[in-house]
Amino acid sequence: MAWKQPSAQVRDLIRQCAQIVVNARPEWLEELDRAVLAATPAVASDPELAAAVSRSNRANLYFWGTANVRDPGAPVPPNTGPEPLSIARELVRRGVNEFPLDAYRVGEGVAWRRLMEIAFELTSDPAVLHELLDACSRSISAFIDATLAGIAAQIEVERDELTRGTHAERRETITLILDGAPIPRRRAEERLGYALTGAHTAAVIWSDDPDGDLAALDRAAEAFGQAAGGVRPLSVLASTATRWVWAPGSTVDTEALTQSIGDMRDVRVAIGSTGDGVEAFRRSHFDALTTQQMMARLHSPQQIATFTDIQLVALLTADADRAGAFVKHTLGDLESADTELQDTVRVFVNEQCNASRAAARLYLHRNTLLRRLARADELLPRPLTQSSVNVAVALDVLRWNGNRPG
Repeated sequence: MAWKQPSAQVRDLIRQCAQIVVNARPEWLEELDRAVLAATPAVASDPELAAAVSRSNRANLYFWGTANVRDPGAPVPPNTGPEPLSIARELVRRGVNEFPLDAYRVGEGVAWRRLMEIAFELTSDPAVLHELLDACSRSISAFIDATLAGIAAQIEVERDELTRGTHAERRETITLILDGAPIPRRRAEERLGYALTGAHTAAVIWSDDPDGDLAALDRAAEAFGQAAGGVRPLSVLASTATRWVWAPGSTVDTEALTQSIGDMRDVRVAIGSTGDGVEAFRRSHFDALTTQQMMARLHSPQQIATFTDIQLVALLTADADRAGAFVKHTLGDLESADTELQDTVRVFVNEQCNASRAAARLYLHRNTLLRRLARADELLPRPLTQSSVNVAVALDVLRWNGNRPG
């Protein structure tokens, strides 16, 4: 069907709409992200994939908007730029066989509602408004259809590339183990080049900047192996900017790991539990994923987190609203106090409310510590002596939360 060109008056209105879309308000973009991620929980729980979807949302809005600023009302070609095509790559590397089309349709619906609001602000003439909305509806729908077709084609290209070579075999073996499939242990070890007996500790290592130095992820994986006892780790490419890593051994020196990767500012590490055998190999990985998801959910500023440290916080913050209510109810005005006072209270409780030990750990004079604790009692709804456990948990939530007061 031939493309119907709008009238000159409507073309001018489309250009005005597009200019507003190109300069979309931050709250519009946040609404779009929330809606798309809510429609795809599996994507929302994966920090890297969620960030890729967010970048794609913005790129598509900007692409459609700039095209209509240049030539309003004309057909918009598909967006085959790096942002939407990177989603194809990430989905394939995670073993997802079909692109979640519903996510794009949800995003289309949110963008369309905003565009209608803009249109009604620009004109009240029924005939002109009808033509304007009809033209924009056809344009957006055709643009999304063409973009999705481009992503689908890229998925096939990525799948073809990924199913060749040793990476595919290692990833397939890891998937079988994590799914609990009855693959013989020795066969799995031969494929992986890694012994599944003894103790294991898993980590998820990823980058906040998928366009940055991704070689740093491999260096971080090697550093993780060194921190686990100087061994060569098993590292699997989970996606472009994520590595799944396992190291034999029962302890990981997190201080040494922090020193090794401290200059890799975009690299983050989530460390799982430790245990023996194939079951521990699986459990440690899932614990590392839980840790990663919590770090992403809270926008945690910490570069390294261990499951042992965050297990309770992860459980508590699974429901963000209830966690926030718990923190406010427990801490009162201490929630907005400076981090120095909060950390003093947290360390004091962790030291079993022993002032001498807490003062030594904080390098404070004991009297200074007592003055700070007295100040904390003034801010708390209940005295610390009556609520120390709850206060410690609430302060731990704040410590991992990227929005804690400074």
